[in-house]
Amino acid sequence: MASTAAFRDRVLGLLLPFGPVAARGMFGGYGLFMDGTMFGLIADDALYIKFGPGTRKTFAAAGGRPFAYSRRGRTVEMSYWRVPDEVMADPARLSDWAALGLATARETPRSLAGRRRKKNSPRIP
Repeated sequence: MASTAAFRDRVLGLLLPFGPVAARGMFGGYGLFMDGTMFGLIADDALYIKFGPGTRKTFAAAGGRPFAYSRRGRTVEMSYWRVPDEVMADPARLSDWAALGLATARETPRSLAGRRRKKNSPRIP
């Protein structure tokens, strides 16, 4: 899942018209954030944007595909879709995709994974 700093810098340059996007290193790639909300990721020198039920058809129709990785012999798909080259080549379309991803990320409830109680801790209402 490694990505190069050169590709990260290229993506950040392409997203300049969209607004102030920050890239944070994560697992050999980068998470893309705006105002503290992660809406995209860079993995293996490819850009992925967050999708939800309302954007899945749009992303699929444009030729995007989901980010997937193997874990314990199974393929796991995440809620990020690869941005097709045609969209990467068009700054206006890329900004539109980024806006859809950011809106989806803001609407999606945060995972409960970080809030799970420890196995032996008491339940406190």
